[in-house]
Amino acid sequence: MQDQFLRRIDYLRISVTDRCNLRCKYCMPEEGIQWMPHDLILTFEEILRLMRISTQLGFRRFRITGGEPLVRKDILEFLREGAQLPGVEDLMLTTNGLLLPEMAFDLKAAGVHRVNISLDTMDKTRFFENTRGGDVSKVIQGIFRSLEAGLNPVKVNVVVVRGFNTEELPSFLKLAKQYPLHVRFIELMPIGVSSEHRSDFVSIKEMKELLGLNEDAPTKVIAGGGPAEYFQPSGYKGSIGFISALSRHFCSTCNRVRLTADGKLRPCLHSKHEVDLREVLRSGSSDQDILKVFAQAVWHKPAEHHMNNEAWQDTRVMSQIGG
Repeated sequence: MQDQFLRRIDYLRISVTDRCNLRCKYCMPEEGIQWMPHDLILTFEEILRLMRISTQLGFRRFRITGGEPLVRKDILEFLREGAQLPGVEDLMLTTNGLLLPEMAFDLKAAGVHRVNISLDTMDKTRFFENTRGGDVSKVIQGIFRSLEAGLNPVKVNVVVVRGFNTEELPSFLKLAKQYPLHVRFIELMPIGVSSEHRSDFVSIKEMKELLGLNEDAPTKVIAGGGPAEYFQPSGYKGSIGFISALSRHFCSTCNRVRLTADGKLRPCLHSKHEVDLREVLRSGSSDQDILKVFAQAVWHKPAEHHMNNEAWQDTRVMSQIGG
């Protein structure tokens, strides 16, 4: 469907859990967060019902996120059922990659088309410190298992943070050159804990300068319909992507809304405005009634975010909204 600004909204990001097996520094505080009680989290049956209803509004792309979605019990059966829903053309997953070595082939068999894997550093010590205990070797193994399983494309998301991983950018470039991976460099967004570290921000322009990439290099279209600008230099098996959430925001072409694990439909990541679909679902409403609430929320999606000049003032951190 279209919103009031005539943008086509056909992409739903669904958080299935607020829980995660890492504690990344820019995502959550050191003490962690208090997990939502199970009875507040949408059941898989409720999520599948919302997916089915959303396809009537023209939603075709669905990304499953968390927290870390692979830690939720029975996730593979849910994905299998979701992939079989009429109207679901693209079922995707965003993950930290820790469980991919064991699950990549099962994900492919369940109907997942492709995965985005978060990996901000390939340095063992730096990764352990930044994630407060993670093993980077498992993530790297998960990336290659995903390629072996036939998930396509496999995208590696790198949030660039000044003083943390800027010196590693050339190493990520080599990954895209040697393997059919799509490495995407992402500007740090002032969300949650990271809102206190605006000085760590590195613009896309500066990233390209660090990598020695021509600003006017030819672009490449990669499956996903997302905001990344892709480059494929000569001789590369994969590609390089840039997501400029702040320096050149893509709000005018934004095609997505988010569903939190506790059933709140969030038309814009940076806006605190949410519509409580869980309450509507559990009050005995018909599919048609839910569809109307859903459609109204999409219609009122704001024109743009204000991350450039406003601090994050939400009570939720990123893992509670959906990455």
